[in-house]
Amino acid sequence: MYKEILSLVAIGLTFAAFIPYIRSIKHQQTRPHVFSWFIWGSTTFVVFLAQLADKGGVGAWPIGVSGIVTLYIAYLAYCSKAVISITRTDWLFLLISLSALPFWYVTSDPLWAVIILTTVDLLGFGPTYRKAWHQPYSEVLVPYAIIMVRNILAAIALEHYSLTTLLFPVALAIACVLFIVMVKLRRIKFTG
Repeated sequence: MYKEILSLVAIGLTFAAFIPYIRSIKHQQTRPHVFSWFIWGSTTFVVFLAQLADKGGVGAWPIGVSGIVTLYIAYLAYCSKAVISITRTDWLFLLISLSALPFWYVTSDPLWAVIILTTVDLLGFGPTYRKAWHQPYSEVLVPYAIIMVRNILAAIALEHYSLTTLLFPVALAIACVLFIVMVKLRRIKFTG
């Protein structure tokens, strides 16, 4: 029963993180990078399917909900033309991520799928890291902190612990911490 509760709390945190972020996009206060959010949404949803295949159970549901909401944010970023400057490096990150997605089908192994997709998802941070490095005030950090906590709760809520089920949420929690630290340091530099 406690795993179901943790899963529901993690889903609630997903909405707590993303609803204000979505509002800030609609009010043009946040300018997400469409490539990052598309990469994150597509890989997150496929990892959800791999977690279900490895009997992740209710702990996988927050990842699935996150994948759907993340794809919606990518759509909003695209519609709002949030990032006008798309560099060759951004295209490289997108192409690498898209070329890695078919490997999940080829491997037919949830572990390899999760390893590949986690790598792809982390590569998805590339355009956002680059943008936030140059424009550290262009991102709201609270959603990243909430997503970090959400991923930890989702990992605890898993019904089966394995590298297949744990790798993605743990790696993303670490990536969120690193992103927050980088942006905080860049903001200090910009104001100091």
